[in-house]
Amino acid sequence: MSPTEIENVDVAIVGGGPSGLSAAIELRRLGIDKVLVIEREPEAGGIPRHCGHPPFGFWEYGRVYSGPDYAKRNVDEAKKAGVDIRVLHSVTRLGAHGQLEVVSPQGPLRIHARRVLIATGARETPRSARLVGGDRPLGIINTGAFQSYLYLKHLKPFERPLIVGTELVSLSSVLSCRKAGIQPVAMIEANQRATARWPLSLFPRLCGVPMHFGAQLQEIHGTGRVEGASVKLADGSVREFECDGVLLTGRFVPESSLVRLSDLKLDTRSGGPAIDQYGRCSDPAYFAAGNLLRPIETAGWSYREGRKIATLMARDLRDPLPAPGQEIEVVCKGPLKLCVPQRLSLAPVEGMKNLQMRVSCASRGRLLISADGKELWSRSISALPERRILVPIAALNVAPGVRQIEVDFVGE
Repeated sequence: MSPTEIENVDVAIVGGGPSGLSAAIELRRLGIDKVLVIEREPEAGGIPRHCGHPPFGFWEYGRVYSGPDYAKRNVDEAKKAGVDIRVLHSVTRLGAHGQLEVVSPQGPLRIHARRVLIATGARETPRSARLVGGDRPLGIINTGAFQSYLYLKHLKPFERPLIVGTELVSLSSVLSCRKAGIQPVAMIEANQRATARWPLSLFPRLCGVPMHFGAQLQEIHGTGRVEGASVKLADGSVREFECDGVLLTGRFVPESSLVRLSDLKLDTRSGGPAIDQYGRCSDPAYFAAGNLLRPIETAGWSYREGRKIATLMARDLRDPLPAPGQEIEVVCKGPLKLCVPQRLSLAPVEGMKNLQMRVSCASRGRLLISADGKELWSRSISALPERRILVPIAALNVAPGVRQIEVDFVGE
């Protein structure tokens, strides 16, 4: 096909991770003909390809898989369903009304899709954005690169790393270290408690990894490769750790570069596209699902969300969803970090069932949702960063004519 020709498909899915593949499978099951998955990596499957440990896939397939096996099962199911998966293809532009510009080993492509699902996932914050001083030696990597070294390239990037962070992915890195015979010197966390839920947060200690809370990585030392790191501890003292690597884990952000370069509206709080409860972006030809919306959820959550959004896309292709227009804007206040979706329609067609929120810091008090000064919903809760807070949309009973609702956390 020449670069001037346009390939027409029913649905194009940008990203071949759990949410993208589950959406593709569901769309084919619902009878949508031409479903195309565009994946920039050499293989589809997403982040689970790099996670050589369980548990994945129990709710989807009734058995427990390792990450690579789960990714392969998703790809196999998509191919069996008749999904067209094109690897080493990168979308370079999200144009209006589903016009995509793509580059591939065969050259540039132009694709027009009646609907597009953006499922590009999330990525960890790199060192450059963490403002860590010191030298620039080899051996400073994030969890994704680490697991890629271990499970795809079968290499050990270090023997005694310092692990930064205590999110669920941080615990995953401890498990990967244990399997590879790598012994971390310590795990540090800037907050006063682990981000991952108890009792999972006990796992590093059970593996013999010391944990330091209220600790900040200040400098990394080394010439050719990492030789040590300076860490400011909770009591204000600075401790020097001898290590041959620094593993920067978590602090995920949406992989939203394509959205930022497009005309789609970006939500500054979540960092992903602003959507309504149907997963629909500001251009109604575009939908979004998975960790692009609010990093970060599990592979299983992303899979189920992709499947749900696919049912809405299939509905929209056959019997259009309520037209965007007089929607209700959801405004976050106080310690609330984000809320998804950011827009609601009063139409009777059911979409996402819940508003999903996160707090930016540990918070205790009353979660209050109001409109025009009138309380719609409230509940006393205790919330921690990176833990989902779900509020049923149906419980809000928003009156006709309301154009904005506010979500606030009133501290005790």
